[in-house]
Amino acid sequence: MKILLRSILLITLACCLNCCNLISSLNSYRSTTEAFTNSLINRDFDKCMSLMAMEQAHDINIPQFKVGLDTFRSVIVKNFGTKLEYSFMKAEKRFSSNKEDNLPPNTTLVLIEFHGDKYVGILQVLFDDKTKKIDNIKTLDVKQLIPDMTKFWIFGLFAAIVVAFNIYTIVMVKRSGLKRKWLSYIGIILLNVPSIQYQAVDGLFFKLLNFQFLLGISFQKMGYFGSIWAVGIPLGAIIVRWRISQLNKEPDELYLAENYAPPLPGNIQSPAIHEGEEKKDTDEQ
Repeated sequence: MKILLRSILLITLACCLNCCNLISSLNSYRSTTEAFTNSLINRDFDKCMSLMAMEQAHDINIPQFKVGLDTFRSVIVKNFGTKLEYSFMKAEKRFSSNKEDNLPPNTTLVLIEFHGDKYVGILQVLFDDKTKKIDNIKTLDVKQLIPDMTKFWIFGLFAAIVVAFNIYTIVMVKRSGLKRKWLSYIGIILLNVPSIQYQAVDGLFFKLLNFQFLLGISFQKMGYFGSIWAVGIPLGAIIVRWRISQLNKEPDELYLAENYAPPLPGNIQSPAIHEGEEKKDTDEQ
């Protein structure tokens, strides 16, 4: 037993350390991209080159390379302005070469959202895993108006209603006389399908076979493109509520059958009437 507990503790500790390293790496990707882009806007091309994996580039023409950086700067400034803010979106490790996108091995492909006063875009940055420097950087063909976040947060009220409905149904199950309640609990928690999603940039989506396991909702807030609500229809809770309502009807139906039964045909009387008549005859005697 002690060996098992120690193994679980070691695994948990290793997962925590890996998680901390991953978070540190993601913050490093975002800060490096931010430093590069701000230096680019300020025309500090030497600083930009210090943040890039220039060691791997042989026979590079430095003046021509700076001209390319200046052209890249013009594209960003023209479309998004000079005052930018950044948000991390996602990262993908590349351990081997990929023929489809022609990316080198041992690199990390990172997407960074950036926005100015009016528009929001996405930077695709390729990092070298060995040097932790930028191997390649470009803007994706994305330029969207900054969305109004009011609708996004209003949609959160719908998510709160679904969570409250699921929690209230769990309380009802606990107080009810249902058998095998654990099945009802599992159904309430897991059976939240289909899903309605709301993205801050693209609006509403409907996904037929998409389950939400966290009491019917999931939430993500990473910039504008990464701001997503997902709310599952509480199908499990609806089914359980129906079962509880059917369970509550059974005593009422039994009561009606016993007290409001129709009169028996002919001279046949119910046992209750015979007992009443026998008692009356005994009193008269």
